[in-house]
Amino acid sequence: MESTSSSSFVILSAFIISFFLLASSPSKALTQEDNFLQCVASHSNQSMPQLYVPKSPSFLSVLQSSIYNLRFTSPATPKPLFIITPNHESQIRAVVVCSKKHGLKITVRSGGHDFEGLSYRANVPFVLIDLVNFRTIDVNIKDNSAWVQAGATLGEVYYRIAEKSPVHGFPAGACHTVGVGGHISGGGFGLMVRKYGMAADHVLDARIINAKGEILDRKTMGEDLFWAIRGGGVTSFGVLLAWKIRLVPVPPTVTVSTMAKTLEQGATELVHKWQSVASYGVPDKLSIALHVGVVDTVNNNNGTRIGSRRTIQATFTTLFLGPAAQLLQVMEKKFPELGMKQEDCKEMRWVESTVRTAGFPDGTLVDILLNRSSLPKTTFKAKSDFVTRSIPKAGLEGIWKRFLKEERPELVIGVWGGRVNRISNIRLHFLT
Repeated sequence: MESTSSSSFVILSAFIISFFLLASSPSKALTQEDNFLQCVASHSNQSMPQLYVPKSPSFLSVLQSSIYNLRFTSPATPKPLFIITPNHESQIRAVVVCSKKHGLKITVRSGGHDFEGLSYRANVPFVLIDLVNFRTIDVNIKDNSAWVQAGATLGEVYYRIAEKSPVHGFPAGACHTVGVGGHISGGGFGLMVRKYGMAADHVLDARIINAKGEILDRKTMGEDLFWAIRGGGVTSFGVLLAWKIRLVPVPPTVTVSTMAKTLEQGATELVHKWQSVASYGVPDKLSIALHVGVVDTVNNNNGTRIGSRRTIQATFTTLFLGPAAQLLQVMEKKFPELGMKQEDCKEMRWVESTVRTAGFPDGTLVDILLNRSSLPKTTFKAKSDFVTRSIPKAGLEGIWKRFLKEERPELVIGVWGGRVNRISNIRLHFLT
C-alpha cells in the first residue's frame, strides 16, 4: 500500500495528460472522472496524490489491502469511484473540496480493521481516502505526550511508546491492527479502561480538515467540535489528520493470565460469577475480559482416542498492572472459583502484554505490533451492545445452546467499572 506500481503511475500520468488536453479543447465534454481529477490537480499545493480508479491495475489490491472481513470483498460490495492515498495534508484538502463540489461522499480509512466496512464502502457515489501513508508517531516522554497521525495502528503506537520508555503506555484497544483515527474518534476502550478510562479521555489536541477544506486544531476548531470528535465519530465533522495523546504511567512489570474453562470444568458458573466480580469487585488496576466460543474436545478411553465432542469454552484474559504475587492475592479473595495459580501468571513489560492479550502465543516478539497483516482475513458478522444487568444462568445456558448449533460463534465481553463508573453524570453538550 505504501508504494504504487509503475503501471499505476503510467495510468495516472495518462489521466493528467488527458484532462489537460480536454481542458484545452472546449468542444469535447469532460467525463466525471476527468472533472474530478482536474479539480484535485488545481487545488493541490503539492504534487498530485496517488490515485486509483476501478480500471487501474492496482485498484482492487489497494482496496482490499486492509479489509479483514471478506464479506466486503465480493463483487456485489459497492466500490469507490476513486481511491486516494495522499502523502500531504494539502492533497487531502483538495480531495475534500473537490468531492464536495462534485457531490461525492467521502469515506476515510485509517486502519482497515472495520467490522462493518463503513470506512471503505457506501451506497452512493463515493471517494475513499486511505490514510496508510499518514503513520508518523512522535513520542515526547518529557511531557508525557505523543502526536500520532490518523493512519497509524494501535500496535505501532504501543511499540513506539515502548521504544522511548518501559513505564509509559496508552489506554486503547487490544487489537493492534486498528487505526487510531477511527478508534479514538469512537471513544476507544481496552484492558486499561478501568484504570484510565477511554482513549478519547486522553486526547490533548487534534488536527482535522473540515468540509470547507480548512485545517483546524483544538484552538481554531473550538471546544464544542473538539468535544464532539472524541467519541462522536470524526467523519461526521471532517477528516482526522492526527491526535495529540496523553501517555499514562504503567509499572515496569505487569501480569497477564489466560485461563480457559469448558462446560465440563464449570464454565457456566464461572461466567456467572465473573459478571459480579470483574466490574465492581476488584481494584481498578485489574481487568478480566471474557471470550466464549465453541471447541472440540477429545474423548479418551484408557488413553485411546474414541472420538470428540463440541463444547463451550470460556477464556478469561487478565491484565494486572503489578506483579503476580499481588494478582494472586486479589484473585484468591475476590474470584477463588477460577482457581488461578502461580503457573497461570506471566510477568512481563506492558508492551509485551499488548501482544499477549491480543491472543498471540507465548514467545511472540513485540515486532508483531508493526505487522499490519498479522491477523487472518475471514468472513464474519459482528454486532456490539452494552450489557447493563447480569445475565442469569438460564440465559447463559440458552446462549450456549444456540452457540452449539452454529459453525463458529464467538462472544466477547469487555469490562468497565473503575474510573468509568466514577463519572457521576454526563453534561449534555450541543454543537452550535
